[in-house]
Amino acid sequence: MSGQNRQDIRPGLLVDIVQKQDQRTGKRTRGAVKDILTKSPHHPHGIKVRLESGQVGRVQEIVASQEQT
Repeated sequence: MSGQNRQDIRPGLLVDIVQKQDQRTGKRTRGAVKDILTKSPHHPHGIKVRLESGQVGRVQEIVASQEQT
């Protein structure tokens, strides 16, 4: 599932993000969502989130909810 719709993302979800410095390479970072930073309901490049590790980036893919892992 893509991460373009805010309604699909909630704290605790396991997601792959692309951080600002990795946009050229497309390197993804996996982690659990702590905060949703994008206020709009949709963003074409992905909803911006903060992971529990403190890293910030745009969601590229929703991997699983915490209950499934």
